[in-house]
Amino acid sequence: MTDTPAEDLKPAFRSDVVVELVKHAANDSDVLWAARVSTAGEQSLDELKKDPERSKGLINYLMRDRHGSPFEHNSMTFFISAPIFVFREFMRHRVGWSYNEESGRYRRLQPSFYVPGKDRRLVQQGRPGKYVFVEGTEEQYDLTTRVMEDSYRQSYEAYQEMLAAGVAREVARAVLPVGLFSSMYATCNARSLMHFLGLRTQHELATTPSFPQREIEMVGEQMEAHWAQLMPLTHAAFNANGRVAP
Repeated sequence: MTDTPAEDLKPAFRSDVVVELVKHAANDSDVLWAARVSTAGEQSLDELKKDPERSKGLINYLMRDRHGSPFEHNSMTFFISAPIFVFREFMRHRVGWSYNEESGRYRRLQPSFYVPGKDRRLVQQGRPGKYVFVEGTEEQYDLTTRVMEDSYRQSYEAYQEMLAAGVAREVARAVLPVGLFSSMYATCNARSLMHFLGLRTQHELATTPSFPQREIEMVGEQMEAHWAQLMPLTHAAFNANGRVAP
């Protein structure tokens, strides 16, 4: 079987990422009934009917003293579209996470590629472990855009040529770069998400500094915005206690 190249499959270039909350079972009250079963037993089920705002002090105490397990009794599933290099960093987070990503073995990969936007700092100054990123010059941005787009076009043309010749998708995909966009579902609980955010976002309230790559931070920021709406008291306690996962 051969794949006939589609005339309309021309490379598209973008600098954004997409994060959608597709399903969830997550509420601040989930933290409360999980915590109170230790002292109230079956009566802890009463927390399901109570306003969690009345018990935000307990949520803050659990966060502050790092009693983490009550923050695991919830679930959020996100659909994420981002460059492959983001997913390879993302999947280093294994505890409390489940992933399913689109497969280059079973479908023709679409020609959508990442090119940094003008707000993406291009130049690294310093040495590993002690460096900062600064703005690039106009010439550096123009060079980056031109070189990346040319490379993407060439690699996707090679991919299509191999498919048209009958080469298997799982072989032909090897010519595609990590700047190619992929998509996945990622499911986590609040505790695992907090650990992710503590490492993959920079924040003025964090007691432990983090230096994430900007592109994975863009994903983290959107995930955090969804979570903050679902569990505002837990999110507030996370911020109030240095953005350290309990």
